[in-house]
Amino acid sequence: MERVPRRWSALAVELAPPLGVLAVLVVADLLLPTESQITGSFALAPIVAALRSSAVRTAGITVLATVLAALAGIWDGNAGTQAWAIRLLVCALISTVGVALAADRERREQRLRRLTVVAEAAQRAVLRAMPTSVGRIALAARYLSAADDALIGGDLYEVSATPFGVRMIVGDVRGKGLDAVQLAAAVVGAFRQAALTVTDLTSVAVALDEVVHAVSGEEDFVTAVLAEFHDDGTVAFVNCGHHAPMQVDAEGVALLDVDEHAPPLGLGVGAGLTTHKAHWQVGSRLLFYTDGLVEARDADGAFFEVLEQASALRDGTLDQALDTVIMRVRRHVPGGLQDDLALVLAERRP
Repeated sequence: MERVPRRWSALAVELAPPLGVLAVLVVADLLLPTESQITGSFALAPIVAALRSSAVRTAGITVLATVLAALAGIWDGNAGTQAWAIRLLVCALISTVGVALAADRERREQRLRRLTVVAEAAQRAVLRAMPTSVGRIALAARYLSAADDALIGGDLYEVSATPFGVRMIVGDVRGKGLDAVQLAAAVVGAFRQAALTVTDLTSVAVALDEVVHAVSGEEDFVTAVLAEFHDDGTVAFVNCGHHAPMQVDAEGVALLDVDEHAPPLGLGVGAGLTTHKAHWQVGSRLLFYTDGLVEARDADGAFFEVLEQASALRDGTLDQALDTVIMRVRRHVPGGLQDDLALVLAERRP
């Protein structure tokens, strides 16, 4: 029952500007002397309507403006004269242009909506929805794109149940735009294949490095952290120039950092690549994140303090924890995110 009043309310808001302009012009024409008639300017109302209204509604405003321009000859006392006919013709012609503009705008908006649907489908194919759990690992993820017209950008994440354990990747492509999305898609696709077939996690990283090197430009690379979860509570991870995962549990918060990171993917990670291991207890949570979190700055240039989010990440469900962090990041950055942000929160379940 509420839809009808809301629809009429939206229609009133949409038509208020052109009808208001038309009312002002009619009143002005009534008050001005006969030699200063402005009936031709009644066509401004359809032009205003064309900015937001449909072609049909703009045509309705056109008919109303033309009728009022014709009736103006009565109160101006010059109906049927040449001057009256010229003003009426000018009003009709300009109003018709407004209808044409509205129709053209509608066609462009419909085309943009179709392209947006296709783009969203393509982006969702690159970055699939994170499952709520894989094996004994509960998961939640959030993605915020710095671009208003995109769902995703150059950040990436993927999780897969494999014969070698639950494997996951979180990464960040250097750069932005379509090239970054394409490179992210290549990395995610390569991970989906290598994670299921390659025995060693370091070999998975090497395979991804070869893909990035083959499909990217000379200055392009991907920072990434690959993790492999085992049933005994061991987490093996390979860090290729990425931010260290953050472990949060009842004992506190700690970064699973390494003394020396491997180079980012695409810059030759094969030499000296090692796997690092950590242990997490039942109920412990691991946060994986990208540059958008640690490089978010406030108006004074202060960075977002990731380690201070331990209490938020420890409390509530995984989704509630990530929503709280997202809310704090948005509050911290007054002008909006300048970089894409991907968050993945994992929890070990019994």
